[in-house]
Amino acid sequence: MKPRIIVSNDDGITGPGLMPLLRAMKKIGHAIAVVPDKERSAGSHALTIRRPIRMRRIADDLYATDGSPADCMRLGVIEIFKGKVDLAVSGINRGWNIGEDVTYSGTVAAAREAVLFGLPAIAFSQEASSLSYDGAVPFCSKFARLVLKSRLPPGICLNVNFPKVKPGAKPRPVIASLGRHYYLRQVRKKTDAEGPAYWLESEPSKREHPEDSDIALVHAGRITITPLHVDSTDWATLETLRQWPL
Repeated sequence: MKPRIIVSNDDGITGPGLMPLLRAMKKIGHAIAVVPDKERSAGSHALTIRRPIRMRRIADDLYATDGSPADCMRLGVIEIFKGKVDLAVSGINRGWNIGEDVTYSGTVAAAREAVLFGLPAIAFSQEASSLSYDGAVPFCSKFARLVLKSRLPPGICLNVNFPKVKPGAKPRPVIASLGRHYYLRQVRKKTDAEGPAYWLESEPSKREHPEDSDIALVHAGRITITPLHVDSTDWATLETLRQWPL
């Protein structure tokens, strides 16, 4: 039987990387996509619990909801596939999810939500100014097949980022640690008829990054692969705290 694959994203139904990724997964197995009806970037791992979520069928194997990326993944697994899923993929996101971006990313959150269901999951992202996602598709297909064959340890999703690729170039994949952006903290204030309004602005500061980090390597033109664990417990500190005189 063909593997059952669910696709989601945070760029929404019009995200430029959605259909290339869905087509790539359809070459591997029975793939369906459940995505937000509009862009939900930087929505992190939000779930909609105080109102109903509406889901509509756009085309064969393509659904849109008015919920978050994590909502979409949850509905796809439970309602569409009835829990019978072999692989979850998210993306291809318009813009990298490197460093602490993974904390805010709806793309990564959709993959993490799948991991909470015990599924192997991959988040794919590409450099924001890239005009085409076709160059990333062959690797997405190959890597998805490899994950299906090799499986992943429990609680792990894989975060994959593609560099900006010149026509004809074939960037090599590399296993990378999660870097740090060291964002500059800035707030832009404006006043309108309703009063003060604030815009959050965060530009990465110009710092050297460890050469084995996803930030350094994707800027160097490599495809980065970083394993992310959904268990955020710091086990070393856990043992230290147990020694405190509480």
